[in-house]
Amino acid sequence: MSQHDVSSSESVAADELKQFVERRERLEEEKAGISGDIKELNSELKGRGFDLKAFNTIIRLRKQDHSERQEQEAILELYLQAIGMA
Repeated sequence: MSQHDVSSSESVAADELKQFVERRERLEEEKAGISGDIKELNSELKGRGFDLKAFNTIIRLRKQDHSERQEQEAILELYLQAIGMA
Protein backbone atom coordinates (compact mmCIF):
# COMPACT_ATOMS: atom_id res chain seq x y z
CA MET A 1 0.00 0.00 0.00
CA SER A 2 1.38 3.36 -0.92
CA GLN A 3 1.51 6.39 1.36
CA HIS A 4 -1.27 7.98 -0.73
CA ASP A 5 -3.56 4.94 -0.23
CA VAL A 6 -3.03 4.98 3.55
CA SER A 7 -3.72 8.68 3.94
CA SER A 8 -6.73 8.40 1.63
CA SER A 9 -8.27 5.58 3.70
CA GLU A 10 -7.48 7.45 6.95
CA SER A 11 -9.24 10.49 5.51
CA VAL A 12 -12.31 8.43 4.64
CA ALA A 13 -12.36 6.89 8.14
CA ALA A 14 -11.91 10.32 9.71
CA ASP A 15 -14.78 11.74 7.65
CA GLU A 16 -17.00 8.83 8.61
CA LEU A 17 -16.06 9.18 12.27
CA LYS A 18 -16.82 12.89 12.16
CA GLN A 19 -20.26 12.15 10.70
CA PHE A 20 -20.98 9.68 13.51
CA VAL A 21 -19.87 12.21 16.12
CA GLU A 22 -22.09 14.93 14.65
CA ARG A 23 -25.03 12.54 14.40
CA ARG A 24 -24.59 11.51 18.04
CA GLU A 25 -24.43 15.16 19.10
CA ARG A 26 -27.71 15.87 17.29
CA LEU A 27 -29.36 12.85 18.92
CA GLU A 28 -28.14 13.98 22.36
CA GLU A 29 -29.68 17.42 21.73
CA GLU A 30 -32.98 15.80 20.73
CA LYS A 31 -32.84 13.55 23.80
CA ALA A 32 -32.35 16.57 26.07
CA GLY A 33 -35.30 18.28 24.42
CA ILE A 34 -37.52 15.23 24.87
CA SER A 35 -36.41 14.88 28.48
CA GLY A 36 -37.42 18.49 29.08
CA ASP A 37 -40.79 17.83 27.44
CA ILE A 38 -41.37 14.83 29.72
CA LYS A 39 -40.53 16.90 32.81
CA GLU A 40 -42.98 19.54 31.64
CA LEU A 41 -45.68 16.90 31.13
CA ASN A 42 -45.03 15.49 34.60
CA SER A 43 -45.41 18.96 36.12
CA GLU A 44 -48.65 19.43 34.24
CA LEU A 45 -49.95 16.06 35.47
CA LYS A 46 -49.10 16.94 39.08
CA GLY A 47 -50.68 20.35 38.69
CA ARG A 48 -53.89 18.74 37.47
CA GLY A 49 -53.97 16.46 40.54
CA PHE A 50 -52.82 13.20 38.95
CA ASP A 51 -50.59 10.82 40.89
CA LEU A 52 -47.28 10.68 39.02
CA LYS A 53 -46.27 7.30 40.49
CA ALA A 54 -49.49 5.69 39.31
CA PHE A 55 -49.15 7.37 35.91
CA ASN A 56 -45.60 6.02 35.50
CA THR A 57 -46.80 2.54 36.49
CA ILE A 58 -49.44 2.70 33.76
CA ILE A 59 -46.81 3.69 31.19
CA ARG A 60 -44.56 0.82 32.30
CA LEU A 61 -47.44 -1.69 32.20
CA ARG A 62 -48.55 -0.60 28.73
CA LYS A 63 -45.09 -1.45 27.42
CA GLN A 64 -45.43 -5.05 28.61
CA ASP A 65 -46.98 -7.92 26.72
CA HIS A 66 -50.42 -8.86 28.14
CA SER A 67 -49.34 -12.40 29.17
CA GLU A 68 -46.13 -11.06 30.73
CA ARG A 69 -48.17 -8.57 32.75
CA GLN A 70 -50.60 -11.28 33.88
CA GLU A 71 -47.72 -13.48 35.00
CA GLN A 72 -46.14 -10.66 37.01
CA GLU A 73 -49.49 -9.80 38.61
CA ALA A 74 -50.01 -13.47 39.59
CA ILE A 75 -46.56 -13.66 41.15
CA LEU A 76 -47.13 -10.41 43.03
CA GLU A 77 -50.47 -11.69 44.33
CA LEU A 78 -48.83 -14.94 45.46
CA TYR A 79 -46.10 -13.05 47.30
CA LEU A 80 -48.60 -10.69 48.94
CA GLN A 81 -50.61 -13.69 50.15
CA ALA A 82 -47.46 -15.35 51.46
CA ILE A 83 -46.69 -12.37 53.69
CA GLY A 84 -50.30 -11.79 54.72
CA MET A 85 -50.93 -8.62 52.72
CA ALA A 86 -53.61 -9.95 50.32
